[in-house]
Amino acid sequence: MSADVSPEVPMTGRPQPDGQAADTSTVPALTVTDVSKSYRGRDRTRVLAVDDVSFTIASGAAVSLVGASGSGKSTLARLITGSERPTSGSITFGGVTVSRLRAGGQRRLHRQVQMVFQDPYGALNPLHTVEYTLMRPGENYLGLTASQARDRVRDLLETVGLSPARQFAPKLPHQLSGGQRQRVVIARALACDPGLLVADEPVSMLDVSLRAGVLSLLADLRRDRGLSLLYITHDLLSARAITDEVLVLHHGRVVERGPTRQVLRQPQDSYTIQLLEAVPNPFVRPGNHVIR
Repeated sequence: MSADVSPEVPMTGRPQPDGQAADTSTVPALTVTDVSKSYRGRDRTRVLAVDDVSFTIASGAAVSLVGASGSGKSTLARLITGSERPTSGSITFGGVTVSRLRAGGQRRLHRQVQMVFQDPYGALNPLHTVEYTLMRPGENYLGLTASQARDRVRDLLETVGLSPARQFAPKLPHQLSGGQRQRVVIARALACDPGLLVADEPVSMLDVSLRAGVLSLLADLRRDRGLSLLYITHDLLSARAITDEVLVLHHGRVVERGPTRQVLRQPQDSYTIQLLEAVPNPFVRPGNHVIR
């Protein structure tokens, strides 16, 4: 296989080998195999940020990557989106090895794998209107005309719950609330019809009253559009709301994995138990880790 992606083999989160319809229940959208990432420290020692991590995300599935700050979650996100390359191991999306892509392949990857960033205040250009921000992906990645991209903006805004669209399209970011900004960030990620969303702590900077709405939106988008979702968080309880499987990351290594409800109800690793005990939860009594 070529290091790049040929036009005849479109990169997609729903691989269809040999031109046949793929069984999306078994074909993974994303495969991370034995991935490690190290950096050189100031004293020239090597710092291992990600240590031999492997997992898959089936097409249309939602997986959460949970850990405290410094556990390697965001590093993995950068590796998956192609912003950085692993020191060892491989990451494949739609059957294509991400780290081997050249410029054209990177462009197709960026269309198919989109980030939802943690900070809705820093993720949007303060000088651009919502309409301009949402038009650009359609023009750049889908080849839409300005008129077509403008029509698409209305659909995107309605999809993420910013209605009526005509009210929000001309606004600048500073005219929006934090929750509204994050919905615009999600709309921008959807604008080029990706197969995989990588949501890196998407609700951590929002008020508690707004978090449930954004999580519900992500769950609805996954169901309605067949998106695959990698949800990165330090909060196991929010992972319960929208994901099927959870991986717990500690010092760059996966220390526990399994169905989300099972891991929450019967945690096996001491670090997972620490994470659960650190989250205020009215359903958990002292000494009892069961979460309904």
